[in-house]
Amino acid sequence: MSDKTNSKPPFSEDIDSSINIKKGGSGEEPSAPRPAATVLLVRAPLNEVEVFMIQRNAKTNFGNAWVFPGGKLDEVDGIDEANDYCFGLSDEMASQILGLKKGGLNYWVACIRECFEECGVLLAYRENGDLLDDPSKDEMTILDRYRDLLNQGEPVLYQLCKEMNLKLAVDRLAYISHWVTPKFEMKRYSTRFFIALAPENQKAEHDGGEGVKSTWITPENALEKGKTGEFPIILPTIKNLESIEGFSSTRDLMEAKVKFQNEVSCIEPKFFMKDGKMVGLLPGDKGYEDH
Repeated sequence: MSDKTNSKPPFSEDIDSSINIKKGGSGEEPSAPRPAATVLLVRAPLNEVEVFMIQRNAKTNFGNAWVFPGGKLDEVDGIDEANDYCFGLSDEMASQILGLKKGGLNYWVACIRECFEECGVLLAYRENGDLLDDPSKDEMTILDRYRDLLNQGEPVLYQLCKEMNLKLAVDRLAYISHWVTPKFEMKRYSTRFFIALAPENQKAEHDGGEGVKSTWITPENALEKGKTGEFPIILPTIKNLESIEGFSSTRDLMEAKVKFQNEVSCIEPKFFMKDGKMVGLLPGDKGYEDH
């Protein structure tokens, strides 16, 4: 498997000025990164892979940027019930993949919760083992009610599972990358990125709060539009899009990613000023350890 993160020379480019990045004050100690999880929801309707992306509200951190559904881990993601409401992966297995002593399954749960909150797609299995793919009108009423509650900060994901006899489909996600926010940013996260197969008949749509627009787009198209400034994206988004280029089927893509879940390494970009421009280095780049 090629490592596209370090296959290119050190990058030297302006950070897109249209993106609202909240920087820390000069001389302030960097904040400790908070655990977070993000999911690349993918489909392949016409022999080309598409990924679901959301444009963030301009007033939020990373405002105007196009991102994948995701957010910080909540305490409820880590309660002991996680093993009871997940199918295909235990906390022990998930923690081993992430290199943690425990609590790894929390990241998979957070991905599913954030995906449901931000785009309305719930990755889950019915009691009979079938994928929750085409919810009935009555089921959609229940799902909409719980989505609203989750977006209001209510910890009701497992309550939803109880009411509808569901298991979270953590086996439909694969771990693909780990990024830590640079030290110059005010809000810092230690974000684990995952990729997941979208159910064919659930509709993905932004929530209208933190997300103001949404689209299904090929990684190639997103990267091309990103270069022109038409589609503002930040470095981790760019690199994760690059990692899923060139696939024509989600089956091949998921198989490729599952094989290398245990080989993911942590990436923390370092930025500095050079000739009046903000430039950056990634682990493995010449000069990275000097900054």
